Amino acid sequence: MRLPFCGPHEINHFFCEILSVLKLACADTRLNQMVIFGTCVFILLGPLCLVLVSYSCILFAILRIQSREGRKKAFSTCSSHLCVVGLYFGSAIVMYMTPNSSHPEEQQKILSLFYSLFNPMLNPLIYSLRNAEVKGALRRVL
Repeated sequence: MRLPFCGPHEINHFFCEILSVLKLACADTRLNQMVIFGTCVFILLGPLCLVLVSYSCILFAILRIQSREGRKKAFSTCSSHLCVVGLYFGSAIVMYMTPNSSHPEEQQKILSLFYSLFNPMLNPLIYSLRNAEVKGALRRVL
C-alpha cells in the first residue's frame, strides 16, 4: 500500500489490522477498500459456500439414516463443526465485508478479537462438548 500517512501514527487497535491502518492514510482509500472487499469475496465467501454445500449434502445423507440414535450422533458431530465455522466466518464477514462507517472502532476491535483469539480458544471446548464427562464438568461449573 503506497499511501501517504499523516497525523497520529498510532493504530487504534490491538494489532496492525489493515482497516485501522487505512484510517491513518491521508489519501483516498476507496480503491484499497474495494480491493479488500473483492479479496474477501474469494477468501471468505468462497470457502464458506463450499462448506455450506458440503454440509447440505451431509444433511441429506443424515436424514436418510434410519436409526434415531445414528441421526442424533451425526447431528452432534456436524453441529459442533458448523458452530466453529459460523463463528469464524460470521465475525470475519461482518468485520471485512460491511461498510466501515457502520462499525465504530471499539466494535471492530471486539470483532477482530473474536475471530483471531476467542474462536481458536473456544475450538477445544466446542469440539469436546460431545464428550459426556466434559458436559458433566461444564454443568457443575455453571
